[in-house]
Amino acid sequence: MTEALSPDDATRPDTPVYLDHAATTPLTAGARAAVAEGLAHWANPSSPHAAGRAARAALERARAQVAAAYGWRHETLFTSGASESLAIALGRAVAGRRVVSAVEHDAALRAAGAAEVLPVDPLGRVGPARIGDVAGAVVAVQWCNSETGVRQPIAAIAEAVHARGGILLVDAAQMPASDELAAHADLIALSAHKRGGPPGIGALLVRDLALLHPSGGQERGYRPGTENLPGALGYAAALAEPEPDHAELRARLDDLIRRSGGELVGDGAERHPAIGSYRMPGVAAAAQLIRFDLDRIAVSAGSACASGSLKPSHVLRAMGWGEEAAREVVRVSFGRTTTAAEVERFAAAWRAVARTRRFAA
Repeated sequence: MTEALSPDDATRPDTPVYLDHAATTPLTAGARAAVAEGLAHWANPSSPHAAGRAARAALERARAQVAAAYGWRHETLFTSGASESLAIALGRAVAGRRVVSAVEHDAALRAAGAAEVLPVDPLGRVGPARIGDVAGAVVAVQWCNSETGVRQPIAAIAEAVHARGGILLVDAAQMPASDELAAHADLIALSAHKRGGPPGIGALLVRDLALLHPSGGQERGYRPGTENLPGALGYAAALAEPEPDHAELRARLDDLIRRSGGELVGDGAERHPAIGSYRMPGVAAAAQLIRFDLDRIAVSAGSACASGSLKPSHVLRAMGWGEEAAREVVRVSFGRTTTAAEVERFAAAWRAVARTRRFAA
């Protein structure tokens, strides 16, 4: 398990600092133990014999625990992660139309195909006023953007979508365990490895299975393949461990970046307390990542890697950013192990890169 660094350790230049938890986060101790327990239940949960029944019972306990963590009283389908959950929701919805916000994750955009696109304001928000005629449509809107951390007003969006006869799908991969969406969303995509659970497991919460065309196989007939029991147990265990509120820590980093001449993406919008996206004017994100990596600090670019080259983020472009500015953004994200000392060390590295830019100019 990755341990939190002491302040003294975090300031040592040879100590790695991991600030990319929005991409994936280390397993919690409870999740690791639960995965080991699941591996001991090696029987197929679909088998009728005693060993299979024991595995099935463990799987159903995990299913109930995941549902309870999100206050969900309807159907819970285990999947391989949020990407597959989105693919099932958008690919098999009985609704005839697909509508997605312009800042959705690439997985949602791929699954939606030739969907109608909802524009966003300069802070990356959809807002209920932008919900037009969505009758008979699945409308996909993230709980928060994984690049910028900007949160959507889901309750208001849900009211607008439902009033117009639509179905709301929420990508909540970045949302901590909470019942916040239980009263609003019809479909919710979740992922374990963003929450301290193992990779390769996630869930699709479904208000009514009649919303989806079945495909046959396991998971109530909506996902074929042998169930991932170790993953399901690890996911349930991770959700049982509380996550810290990083709002003060991210506010501290916001302040340090501002004072160093950086620009906050989505500044003024409600944002995820553990995700910050920052622009360093005049320095490409690729160059920043190299410098930070040399300092043993792991962050990510605010752009996607395709065909071996960095391309401007579709999220930032949808928010009205120019191509050059969009190429200068990096994302910093916190997890259970993140400390104030690590944030200070990143800020110091940021200042050093920014000074190099000014001297070069």
